[in-house]
Amino acid sequence: MNRPHVVILGAGASRSCCEIGDRHGRPLPLMDDLIETLELQQLIDEAGLDLTEQNFELVYSQLAKVDDFEAVCERIENQLFEYFAALELPEHPTVYDHLVLGLRPKDFIATFNWDPLLMQALRRADGFPRPSVVFLHGNTAIGYCMEHRPSQVGPRGGRCSQCSRPLRHSQLLYPISEKSYSEHPLISLSWSMLRDALESAYILTIFGYGAPSSDVEAIALMQDGWGDPSTRNLEEIEIIDLKDSDTLAETWAPFIHSHHYRTCTSFYDSLIARHPRRTCNAVWSGMMNLDWPRENPVPANAAWSELREWVIALANDDPDEASPPDS
Repeated sequence: MNRPHVVILGAGASRSCCEIGDRHGRPLPLMDDLIETLELQQLIDEAGLDLTEQNFELVYSQLAKVDDFEAVCERIENQLFEYFAALELPEHPTVYDHLVLGLRPKDFIATFNWDPLLMQALRRADGFPRPSVVFLHGNTAIGYCMEHRPSQVGPRGGRCSQCSRPLRHSQLLYPISEKSYSEHPLISLSWSMLRDALESAYILTIFGYGAPSSDVEAIALMQDGWGDPSTRNLEEIEIIDLKDSDTLAETWAPFIHSHHYRTCTSFYDSLIARHPRRTCNAVWSGMMNLDWPRENPVPANAAWSELREWVIALANDDPDEASPPDS
């Protein structure tokens, strides 16, 4: 099966990756506790706004509407960028390492997250065939140069491979009520790639993304790529989230065809963790042929040496896989 497995990551995925904090114990914030975690309340108070709302994106949207708060918004973005850019994966294999190694080059990850953890996991999987990745809201780990076609994207702090100019770091904050993903070229390109991937996807996994009702354009663009759910009667949607199954089914109803969805609260109960690098084949066999293959779960507690040996053996067992590394 050459169709892709598409994975969309929200803040809940990064928190799941570092449940007790990053390598240095720093917590991974969600939108509802970001103001407290990053100690932004003082900056908000300086703006003179009396806000009861604690969702960061909604608070920032109110600040960004007022020209007099431009300096405050800039300080908030700088503080946010500094915090997220400093986050590091723990030394041991994590959910993101298992996610990256559990997918193939034909597969696709789109993340809303600002933290650099996914990029770090991709670097740690260097030498193994890895999925494509795009960043839907910018990211502290990447830089870009839009002077060329195709646009050049690389690690933040690097230089453009075409013109040697320093790569510009990506913008992170946009007023959520006024987001226009078509205005920023890098973000627009990322969304275009996601739409294409969704059109051809056989499985869509939504991991820790709550589909906020305020981010109307994001949901509309995703629906545009996925299309009318009545035409996706063979595909499968999987939602990894702590919310109850009924709530998740209601949230994602515009994407779901009939009963073609499943939910779980842990990545390690997901299709990727139970059928790594074989998800689409496994679902096709189970749904179409009524013959679910034997599970070969990710060794969640394995050290790096054991995990690498396991991935190499998994790749060697499938003639469709690219040649794995020697070590």
